[in-house]
Amino acid sequence: MSRIRDFISNPQTSKMGFGVAFKDDLGIKVFGQVRAEITYPNGESNLVLAKDNVYTLDGGILAAMLFSGEAGVSGLTMLAVGSGATGSSSSPDVADSRQRKLNSEIQRKPFSSVVYRAADGTEASVPTNVVDFTTVFSETEASSAGLTEMGLLANTDSDPSVTDPVNEAFPTRTLSLDLTTKDILVNYLTFPVIHKPAGAVLAITWRLTF
Repeated sequence: MSRIRDFISNPQTSKMGFGVAFKDDLGIKVFGQVRAEITYPNGESNLVLAKDNVYTLDGGILAAMLFSGEAGVSGLTMLAVGSGATGSSSSPDVADSRQRKLNSEIQRKPFSSVVYRAADGTEASVPTNVVDFTTVFSETEASSAGLTEMGLLANTDSDPSVTDPVNEAFPTRTLSLDLTTKDILVNYLTFPVIHKPAGAVLAITWRLTF
């Protein structure tokens, strides 16, 4: 995972703020970028994704609930990957902030690590406004004919097999829907197809800068 390490440790390469932002109705500005690396059985590794993310409108609702101390609501808990990006597999449609769930989820998994970063990219000893969420899918996980979408989730159950997505067809958004017991898609990303063969390891680091 050398390229992931370079991304994490080199603020000039990773840019810490990334230059892409979403500002929700609360005035919260969130920057985000994703790096994904596949390590094959022969030990070879390739950086297969380096792209900016979309912060969803539901992410703004989650922020409001967290700030208000809504009972039972958690922060980000896991990453989900899927194969349902619309458009062509080589050039899928751009992610939209109205997205409420993955179109075709394959697997979700709790984070392998959550690390705060200092301004120079090193690991911080106290909370900062830069957080790396890393998820590692092992040799037998998330193997698919093609991954084209992923997202960061906040949900009420730490068991990834327990799911309760917002089942509305995009771009429908029922604002009267209570999200407190739902899986909330906070960040969403579409990308050209990634093939993860059996026996390979996929490591994904999703950095958010607030």
